[in-house]
Amino acid sequence: MGAEVGKSGVPVTEDAQVVVVGGGPVGMLLAAELGVYGIDTVVLEVRAATTDRPRATTVHARTVQSLARRGCFPVPDAAAEGTVSRPFHFAGLPGLRITAPASEPEPLLKKSQAALERSFEARARAVGVRVLRGYRATDARQSPEGVVVTAEGPEGVRVFRAAYLVGADGSRGTVRAWAGITADARPATASALMGLVRFAGERVPPLGWHRTRRGWIITKPMADGRVLVRTLDWTGGHGDRNSPVTLDELRDRVSWIAGYDVDMVSPSRLSRFSDFARQADRYRAGRMLLVGDAAHVHFPIGGQGLSTGLLDALNLGWKLAFTVRGTAGPDLLDTYHDERWPAARRVIDNTCVQVTLMRPSPELDPMRALFAGLLAGDEAKEGDGRDGGESGEDGVRHLSDMISGQDTVVAPRSVGSSRWEGRFLRNTALRTESGPADVIGLLRGGRPPLLLFGERGLPYEAEAQGWAHVLRVVRAEPVPALPCAALLVRPDGYVAWAPEDVPEDGAAGGAGLGEALRDWFGEPR
Repeated sequence: MGAEVGKSGVPVTEDAQVVVVGGGPVGMLLAAELGVYGIDTVVLEVRAATTDRPRATTVHARTVQSLARRGCFPVPDAAAEGTVSRPFHFAGLPGLRITAPASEPEPLLKKSQAALERSFEARARAVGVRVLRGYRATDARQSPEGVVVTAEGPEGVRVFRAAYLVGADGSRGTVRAWAGITADARPATASALMGLVRFAGERVPPLGWHRTRRGWIITKPMADGRVLVRTLDWTGGHGDRNSPVTLDELRDRVSWIAGYDVDMVSPSRLSRFSDFARQADRYRAGRMLLVGDAAHVHFPIGGQGLSTGLLDALNLGWKLAFTVRGTAGPDLLDTYHDERWPAARRVIDNTCVQVTLMRPSPELDPMRALFAGLLAGDEAKEGDGRDGGESGEDGVRHLSDMISGQDTVVAPRSVGSSRWEGRFLRNTALRTESGPADVIGLLRGGRPPLLLFGERGLPYEAEAQGWAHVLRVVRAEPVPALPCAALLVRPDGYVAWAPEDVPEDGAAGGAGLGEALRDWFGEPR
């Protein structure tokens, strides 16, 4: 229903707890997460329906692992041993392998951005989120008490009064400007074109990644017989990035890079992009926050953009929900920026390195040969038994964990923290009083679990009683055993607290748990 209209013809304000501007996969996932926690959420999306325009198709390991913990994918076998690897590339060079523990989901998910958006939208609607398609947010103003958002759509003007506003409206969105958030930008050095076509002539570029002395042509066959074509060259950024791409422009660019005439017909979904990069200086300004491309943009090499945005949503979702519900520590919402800003900066930096490495300059040939040799050596070592998900001394493994997000460690909040805090807790089989369980299954309900391991963990149970309204206390025995007495796990899978390492025959007596619970979840009840 549209907003009721008073005698003056002015729309009556509608109430919500959170308004999300932008209904792409990141905005829809965030809304679904908020809805799971019972937060009254409205999504404003200008598009009338999801578009199947070719965009991102890669979801990396840490994002898949995190989504599984929120119920988006089937639970794998937590007792599985060893690792699983999938081939990938770095700067167009083959040989990189994305490796993860076998107890986790597939380390490399190939699924279209449109399919993910539809899935997250269905999930959001199922938990009561109001998804308003065809609505464009035209204004937003905040005060210490909340945010007022104005939108225009099929039913006219609607005004929403909410506690928080989240901008998931992409790189060209307006929420960042309304929030007064500045950004650091890196100008474009390379330009790219993309489109779906059919090759009509005798000479066609080879499938896959193809480098010439003038640039790159990347081709991927599609199910309907057409080919997704992307070009990359260093003749400079696009003069007008918003101007439409023509078939002639794409044909001429492909032919110029290939060094021979390439004919193509039946074009669709033509677009242009570049290696322009930008990152917001802050992800939060009062009651306005940014996620996904609204917070950071970069060249889409390595398929990291979608994964980074989805991890933004998973990090912010529970923190914003707990804040709205009054079950958050006083500074919990600030940890969203503190944790996600450095993660996006690493992505921007590594994509800049890859674009530089892809530049077809002869002086870079020795560096490319060096990387190709490293990657080829790593491919030869597949199946050598190395553990998945941890950064090792091996430089190639460092690249794998960086691209897949598995190198992400969040800063601990407690003084004198243990070595567990800030680490992602891998899926582990557990024996509990209720029967067999695992880490992924325990996190699906959204309540942070406090895992108590054997007799050494029991002293912590009494100290946690004041947070029974937030926590799920689980007495468990991990299989195989973990060398700690207790773990407090955040809803997104990262360890929030653990006692300092103690001898196998002793316990630390619960010191520090109460302080940690106050930091994360506010005062006891």
